[in-house]
Parts: sequence; structure tokens; C-alpha cells
Amino acid sequence: MADLQLELKEKIIEQLSLEDIEVSDIDDNDPLFGDGLGLDSIDALELIVLLEKDYGIKLKDPKEGKAIFESIGVMAAYIENNRTK
Repeated sequence: MADLQLELKEKIIEQLSLEDIEVSDIDDNDPLFGDGLGLDSIDALELIVLLEKDYGIKLKDPKEGKAIFESIGVMAAYIENNRTK
């Protein structure tokens, strides 16, 4: 799962154009929104697209994203259990 967490960090940085952030700046348990990485609702939509495009996971309810996108660790666990790609 460590490989998936690293992959997620790289994809999030690329997808969201987080130019001032390095993979090493993101802890697996840091919140992605608010005081953590500081992502916003537009970024959440981008993450939903990333899940569908890269892992075949289609969120039926956007509110699910709030729990799934809590941290890299939580997101990686969700992908491990639900991916189709």
C-alpha cells in the first residue's frame, strides 16, 4: 500500500498543479482539506475524476468524497478495496 500512497501523492500534485509541494511534504495521515494540504471543493471534483479515470472508481454520491479524501492513507485504503483498474 506504500507504493499506492506514493503514487497518489504524485498524481495529486500533478493533477492539481501543486507546484510548491513535494511528495515528501505530504504525510500519509495529513488532512487533504482545511489545515492540512489546503485543498478546496474544486480540488475535490478533480480527485473524483482521478479516481474514476485512474482506478475505475465511480462515486455515486459526491458526499462520499468527504470521508474518502480525509487523507492519503484513507484514500489509498479505499482504492485498494474498490478499484476496478
